[in-house]
Amino acid sequence: MSTLPANTSERVIEEHYVQSRDSYLIYLMHVATYRFAEPYLAGAKVLDLGCGTGYGTAMLAGKCEAICGVDISDEAIAYARSRYNKPGLDYATIDKIERGSRLRFDDASFDAVISFQVIEHVADVPSYLAEIARLLKPGGVFICATPDRATRLLPLQRPWNLYHLKEYSNTQFAALFTPFFTQVDVLQMSGTRRVIDGELKRTAMVRWLTLPFTFPLAPEWLRTSGLALLKRLQGKGSDKPAQAGPFDFDESDIQIGKDLAPSLNLIAVMRKAGA
Repeated sequence: MSTLPANTSERVIEEHYVQSRDSYLIYLMHVATYRFAEPYLAGAKVLDLGCGTGYGTAMLAGKCEAICGVDISDEAIAYARSRYNKPGLDYATIDKIERGSRLRFDDASFDAVISFQVIEHVADVPSYLAEIARLLKPGGVFICATPDRATRLLPLQRPWNLYHLKEYSNTQFAALFTPFFTQVDVLQMSGTRRVIDGELKRTAMVRWLTLPFTFPLAPEWLRTSGLALLKRLQGKGSDKPAQAGPFDFDESDIQIGKDLAPSLNLIAVMRKAGA
């Protein structure tokens, strides 16, 4: 089996999700997003764009005609291929989507594209969305998920996640898609308060702690260097034993719907024009 990738909130690994309450909640939010997508994918040929370690892609295998998970990380794709093997399931490494670049798939290759917790990492969002539109058949569905900045950041604050380039409000998120897709509907992910209150308190603390590096108009070099330093300092104090599961909550404590609050993630569902 391939070497297990590093355990981070940016690349969720099933083997690690019970190591703490926080990581288990992150895992459940990912699982809930994939479960939400299932009804849209029945009988479809699907692309999972930014599949990470591939556990979510594997969850959908058998629920659709075929699914291919792609990611820019060779390590993640090698792990996914070694860990998950099902009929109709495939994985591939891709390059970053930038202006003028194209993935190896033909036009209109897929009935559906899903891309969860990816767009906040993308530098060239118009090229990313244009490529997704190219890959979709007319009438095909695109489902996209991202953190909700309204509950994570102060007004105009830059992302405190070192790897996020931009985080979006509900209105900003919807506006990204209207040049490329029709029937754009943005939903919210929330949950029972006893479960998500810890996450809300954590993000509230982090946004104030990181404000010296993430204030509005903070230069990128200051944001990244400051957050990297903070991450190293936090790592030195991470020797305390993790709280292992089982925990007193599960996937049923996560909800996705219209106008839910407080909102942890935004999920947009849309169609390519045609058909």
